[in-house]
Amino acid sequence: MNKIILTIFLTIGLCAQMIDGVAIVVKGSAITLYDIKKEMKLVNISAKNAANNLIRKKLEELEIIERRIKASSDEVYRDIKQTAARNNMSVSDFYEAVRNSNGMSSTELKEQIKQKILSQKLYSSIAYSSVSQPDDEDIEQYYKLHKDEFNHPSAFYVVTYMSKNQSRLQEKIDNPMFHSPDIQTSEQKLQYEKISPELGRLLENTPLSSFSQIVPDGSGGYMSFYLKSIDSAKKNGISTYKDQIISKIMASKREQVLGDYFTRLRLSADIKRIRMPE
Repeated sequence: MNKIILTIFLTIGLCAQMIDGVAIVVKGSAITLYDIKKEMKLVNISAKNAANNLIRKKLEELEIIERRIKASSDEVYRDIKQTAARNNMSVSDFYEAVRNSNGMSSTELKEQIKQKILSQKLYSSIAYSSVSQPDDEDIEQYYKLHKDEFNHPSAFYVVTYMSKNQSRLQEKIDNPMFHSPDIQTSEQKLQYEKISPELGRLLENTPLSSFSQIVPDGSGGYMSFYLKSIDSAKKNGISTYKDQIISKIMASKREQVLGDYFTRLRLSADIKRIRMPE
C-alpha cells in the first residue's frame, strides 16, 4: 500500500514538473520555457517576440504534417551538394567548413536542410498560386528604391594564402612577417561576376589591407585572402538585374501572403498560453 501511494506521489511530481516546463500549447503541441529562452538568446529578442516566433514555427510544423509534405534524403543531399559546388568545395569539405564555423555536425546540418526544404514546399503550396509576377513599373520602382543593393566592386586584387595546416595559416594572419614552407601564395585578380556569391560577400566584408577569415579551399586544405585593392564599383542598367529584382519582389510578396495566412490561422487555432519566462 505504501509503495502504491509513493508511486502516485512520484507520478504527480513528475507531471507537475512537465507542466511547469510548458509555456504555450499550440493545437495540442507544447512550446517549453526552455524553447523560449533559447530563442531569446539565439535571436536576441524579448520573451514576447520569441514566443511569437515559436508559435509561427509550430503552426508551420503542424501545417507540414497536416498537408503530408515530405523531404527525402536524396533532396537533402542534392541541396547540400549544390551548396558545396557553389563554394567550390566537395561535400566533405563543406561539412568541415560548417563544423568549423558554427560547430554544427553533418547530422544537424542535414536536419536543418530538411527543415528548409519542408518550409519551401509548404510556402509554395500556400503562396505560389496567390502571387502575381511584377510588371515593368514594379521592377523599376524597386530598382530606384534599392539601388545600393546592386552596386558592387567589379574586381578584387588579392594575395591568396593556402595551406593544408590551418594553424600555420592562422599564424600568418596573426603575424604577417611569419614565413613557413607549408604556406603557398598567389596573386590574383578576382572578377566579381566570375566568383561565387559567398566569396563575393566574404571579400566585400574584408577591410582593405587585411586578411579574410580562413575558409576551406575545396581540396582538403585552407585559404585566406589578403585584400590589396578593389576596382571601383560597377554600375549597370536595370536590365542587368531584372531577374534578380523579380526574384526579390516575388519573395517579398510570398512572405506577405504567408504572413497573412499564418495570422489568420493563428486567430482560429487553439493556442493556450500557460506562462512566460520571468
